[in-house]
Amino acid sequence: MASDKELSDFLKSVDKRAFKRALYAVRDEDAALDIVQDTMIRLSEKYADRPAAELPLLFQRILSNATMDWFRRQKVRNAVVRNFSDFESAGSDGDFDILETLEALGGSLASESTADTASRAQILLAIEAEVARLPGRQREAFLLRYWEELDVAETAAAMGCSEGSVKTHCSRAVHALSTALRTKGITL
Repeated sequence: MASDKELSDFLKSVDKRAFKRALYAVRDEDAALDIVQDTMIRLSEKYADRPAAELPLLFQRILSNATMDWFRRQKVRNAVVRNFSDFESAGSDGDFDILETLEALGGSLASESTADTASRAQILLAIEAEVARLPGRQREAFLLRYWEELDVAETAAAMGCSEGSVKTHCSRAVHALSTALRTKGITL
């Protein structure tokens, strides 16, 4: 059984990544925040008695289900009332988190030029935009495998599909991202 501190620490460790994942899926910051909050509440209420090692997979599965529930609710709402503001371009979403980037670099910014910093920021934004353009299942598989660092079996369990489907979705996502970024002159 996970202690309150273990559960709290786990939720703190996944909140930003979960928000990004939900945001990529629903493309609405408020809805993404609601989905993540609902996921955290469900995990706390229904699965707090589980061992701490089971929390990551449970959380990912609940997040996937909450996202699918949101899409189902939207489909019903849109069948009754069509909100034309949904078709407006949101422009830049402004969710780039400089603190995450600084943390990942581990202090190497002191030796980096301003041009390199700006170039890296542009590349990160281009990558995020291309990830957001992936089809839903490909994006979900890609983010679970490479962002959340789940293995194929855990990803399949979180997505509710076979391991072969996960591999297919990931392969297609990587190929699509590679092609799209290469056309923009970005090679990693």
